[in-house]
Amino acid sequence: MDLASIVALAYGLYYRRHHRRDLLFAYVALNVGIFAVVSLLLVQRVDVAVGFGLFGVLSIIRLRSSEITQQEIAYYFIAIVLGLVNGIAGAWTALLLDAVLLAVMYVADHPSLLGRTRHQVITLDVVHSDPDLLRVDLESRLRAHVLHCVVTQIDYVRDTTVVDVRFVAPPQRAGVR
Repeated sequence: MDLASIVALAYGLYYRRHHRRDLLFAYVALNVGIFAVVSLLLVQRVDVAVGFGLFGVLSIIRLRSSEITQQEIAYYFIAIVLGLVNGIAGAWTALLLDAVLLAVMYVADHPSLLGRTRHQVITLDVVHSDPDLLRVDLESRLRAHVLHCVVTQIDYVRDTTVVDVRFVAPPQRAGVR
């Protein structure tokens, strides 16, 4: 059941929507590793210290990298939970929880839910002193409605501005990607 659930999560949901092969492997490996350790801990009545050691090892995993989005961290978390659920729970409980977790991830990460909302860090070749002019410039360049923008860096020597922007992308026309 664990293999079926992680394959559904990693290949069926994550990879088809986000197309990152490196994280696909990480999700599967993490899940199978958690499942194996939890299964071993249940069979081999070990000391509580071993359980705390397991969580200590898991805390080493660096999820704060700028390369990993919050969305991808959620997939990491669900991969861990699936491994724990399938290692601990009985067959029917595990099956039910797997179905619930996968259904929630399917809906929560569905492209039609918030699919047009985007996030991007943009470097502009100009410094705007007026926030309203900055917003107008961003909307003109992105051809989209800016929801929120934060200036993260200004370089007066090079006359550049780095802006963290959240915006709603315009609907795509048929045949245009």
